[in-house]
Amino acid sequence: MVRIQKSFKEQTEHGILYLVATPIGNLEDMTFRAIRTLKEVQLIAAEDTRQTRKLLTHFEISTRLVSYHEHNKQASGSELIRLLIEGQSIALVSDAGLPAVSDPGADLVKDAVEQGIKVVPIPGANAALSALIISGLPTDQFMFTGFPPRDKKPLAEWLTRLQRQEGTLMMYESPHRLKKTLDAMLEHWGDRRIAMVRELTKRHEEAARGTISECIAFLEENPPLGEYCLIIEGAAAGTGDAGDNGETWWTSLELEQHVTHYENEGLDRKEAIKKAAQDRGLPKREVYNAVNR
Repeated sequence: MVRIQKSFKEQTEHGILYLVATPIGNLEDMTFRAIRTLKEVQLIAAEDTRQTRKLLTHFEISTRLVSYHEHNKQASGSELIRLLIEGQSIALVSDAGLPAVSDPGADLVKDAVEQGIKVVPIPGANAALSALIISGLPTDQFMFTGFPPRDKKPLAEWLTRLQRQEGTLMMYESPHRLKKTLDAMLEHWGDRRIAMVRELTKRHEEAARGTISECIAFLEENPPLGEYCLIIEGAAAGTGDAGDNGETWWTSLELEQHVTHYENEGLDRKEAIKKAAQDRGLPKREVYNAVNR
């Protein structure tokens, strides 16, 4: 069923859920509309109330503040929906940037939409898009992928799934996992161009650009500090599956070799067979039978 959200001019008996962007570092990036909205709503739901309270104090906003985060989203989310249905308007904010992006706020938005509650974005700063536009990499097609998996096997499977993504890739990574992730990217994707961006809009804003191997070497001399936004060129920029003659990389491989290739990349036997079947456009059962005779 298609749900139509009413225009601003139409009245609704429910309250409105505002998704309010907050600065990612520089407080001057706070918009006039964001400040006005935070002052006018009945309630502000924040991922980290301590962090948000500093922001509210700076802009002299006295609206009531409540907690909404990954660990309390079920109980808190239900209560926020109840208040919205009763007619209260609520602003949702994250620690920095746009709420509901790699953020439990997405669940609250989903619940609000299902209840027919109007959801209004209050645009502002976003780390991934800000990093993308200064990266020097293509911006006509891109994909945000959130945080890479932490463990080796899930990371290998995740990288394999994204291997043929043609657009520029955007993701976040913590400093203590950065080198491990770059090493895995180099192994699975080859030496693509990349921009490592950190401290956006702050005094020590930095964008390190080069190939993956060059950035790994850079980190040996310059240990990572702070959360990074990684911008990596996609397959269409020169790291795709096709060779110089236009043939796909697996054309010359026997079926067993094709499956083994994916096993060497960290996939288990079942997933390797599934990937090989997808590449060749064959039923998974057919590939399974062929390589397990």
